[in-house]
Amino acid sequence: MSNVLISPDEIRDRFSKAMSQMYQQEVPQYGTLLQIVKETNAAYLNRHPNTFTADLEVSERNRLDVERHGAIRLGTAAELATMKDLFAVMGMSPVGYYDLSAAGVPVHSTAFRPVDEASLLLNPFRVFTSLLRLELIDNADLRDTARRILEQREIFSPRVRELIEQAQQAGGLTTNQADDFVSEALKTFRWHSEAQVNLETYNALLAHHRLIADVVCFKGPHINHLTPRTLDIDHVQRIMPDYGITPKEVIEGPPRRQVPILLRQTSFKALSEQIRFTDDETGKHTARFGEIEQRGLALTPKGRALYDQLLLAASASGNAQDNDSHQRHIEAAFADFPDDKEALRAKQLGYFRYRLTPGATIPEHNVSRDNLEDLIHARVVTFEPIVYEDFLPVSAAGIFQSNLGSDKGAVSSGNPNQAAFEAALGRAVINEFSLYAAIEEASLQSIFGD
Repeated sequence: MSNVLISPDEIRDRFSKAMSQMYQQEVPQYGTLLQIVKETNAAYLNRHPNTFTADLEVSERNRLDVERHGAIRLGTAAELATMKDLFAVMGMSPVGYYDLSAAGVPVHSTAFRPVDEASLLLNPFRVFTSLLRLELIDNADLRDTARRILEQREIFSPRVRELIEQAQQAGGLTTNQADDFVSEALKTFRWHSEAQVNLETYNALLAHHRLIADVVCFKGPHINHLTPRTLDIDHVQRIMPDYGITPKEVIEGPPRRQVPILLRQTSFKALSEQIRFTDDETGKHTARFGEIEQRGLALTPKGRALYDQLLLAASASGNAQDNDSHQRHIEAAFADFPDDKEALRAKQLGYFRYRLTPGATIPEHNVSRDNLEDLIHARVVTFEPIVYEDFLPVSAAGIFQSNLGSDKGAVSSGNPNQAAFEAALGRAVINEFSLYAAIEEASLQSIFGD
């Protein structure tokens, strides 16, 4: 039995829980944040007992408890290519392309995550993974310095490389190998309080852009935040100060709604941590924080276009500095975005999962997709929002900036370059819309057949 391979989903579940334990030890405030979110979710479910449909309540509650995402920043194409292979051992594929350079953050990114519905239900842990764009550093000497530093570092242990190769050759890992893999993989994401540069180099990179210093100056791509999922992010934002935690100024993303859409995010401010440099000087570095997310309906391309249009209009009409004012502002801007399931579906703004109502059967003369609307009207078929599993570039940039400092730094605004990112990755990223469309289509097939 010891040679039996376990599923990538099981490895991902072990890894995400081990990473959470490690991060709680490294950043104790994150443990406090988890407790706040747990209490908030319990209170919300007591007030709203029908949040999850009866047939999915057990799996959805489990998903709520385990759901987290993390974020890392890599320095080279070689690091990204190996990270792709490391995440593949855990059943995680690169989904989506995000260009953050337009917001003054010199990276482009993807999200490594599970893609099929069964895997998502077990544990949807995802890692937002960014690659530094050295070409956006205006200073040629500093750019060359950063490149030389990054080229000489090794962020993966020899053993984890062996286990990645073993998984590729054997089609997976045994339970003992998986435990070894989790232990070795965590080393890549661990915090290092010793920099790999002297203080002068650190300060030069920091002055150019805080994120560049964070990526270049350390021995590895420390996990810079982990994220529990809440059902009431507005409440968490309000009560964080009661627990001695300072939240960022505003919640990123869409406003509070009856039918939540996409992704709302907030965080507590990054810690200032003591660092020792190679010349034995010491200093402070600010990078690691805790984030909270609230997820809603995955939007179709049509819905996403409307969201982007309204968000752009809201930004053009000014930004509030406090969260209450910001939420009122963005709620007004989103008045034209429908806020009930029926309208969202009728206008084809979101993706939905269709099911037969428990105990219902479809009359033989109605077993056709052409009769879907009639069956919904007769309450034979029901539909529920498909949860958004991905990210929003504007929100990601807002989180980055709030925890790296509000200044954008001396970097040029770059253009999206998905081809260059995919060349570094060694494969194409998956279009996220295709995944949601496939889930919706599978739900219809389960009712009507092919």
